[in-house]
Amino acid sequence: MRIALSQLTTGPAPDKNLGLLEEWTRRAADAGARVVVFPEASMACFGIPPAPLAQPLDGPWADGVRQIAQATGTVVVAGMFTPAPGGRVTNTLLATGPGVEASYDKIHLYDAFGFRESDTVAAGSAPTLIDVDGVRLGLATCYDVRFPELFRAQADAGAVATLLAASWGAGPGKLEQWELLVRARALDATVWLAAVDQADPGGEPGSAPTGIGHSRVAGPDGTIRHALGAGPELLVADLDLDEVAAVRQKTSVLANRRPELWR
Repeated sequence: MRIALSQLTTGPAPDKNLGLLEEWTRRAADAGARVVVFPEASMACFGIPPAPLAQPLDGPWADGVRQIAQATGTVVVAGMFTPAPGGRVTNTLLATGPGVEASYDKIHLYDAFGFRESDTVAAGSAPTLIDVDGVRLGLATCYDVRFPELFRAQADAGAVATLLAASWGAGPGKLEQWELLVRARALDATVWLAAVDQADPGGEPGSAPTGIGHSRVAGPDGTIRHALGAGPELLVADLDLDEVAAVRQKTSVLANRRPELWR
């Protein structure tokens, strides 16, 4: 399966960001990508109040993404904000395209490194998987990468790859943690892990997460197969899905678990 990771920088205006999604999706489709993955907060960047910008999944921004996906014949995965009770929002990944319509609400909220996502965002409560041409893919968002249980649950449900969208906060050691965690989650669950981050916008890191770039594709053995630098760039990668079964037969980490001891 050929996928594309769109490492761009989004701003505060949803309409302008939708134009970027269209431009980058067309580039990915021209390169033969079947799935195009955009970062967390593609609808609007962090650092501004999300509630006034939030739209439902049947609103104009999501419909715009659907039109882009249908026009290009691709499955598009992109981060947006949807309304939640109490004046908060959910941090949602929309996955849409021919034969696919799903959404994932971020389960693990980024209350870390001096930022409190839970002040404005309500947590999701269930994993989401999509099927593209008979291939099962899991969805995850940014801080989720620190929690291996989610990725193993997706593998148990038949996923051979997880698509991770991020707006990774900058800071000392954060790049090293990003690569380590992407590799570890791929190896934990023996899945392909395709992780796309917002590109580094430059300047001094702010109080809200933006991005550091360095999108990665890790194989099911935990090795990095494709990598980008900090700036805006499109990564196109072919995932060898047969490799997942071969790695699982060799390492057997899923089969050898003893979850009954920890319950």
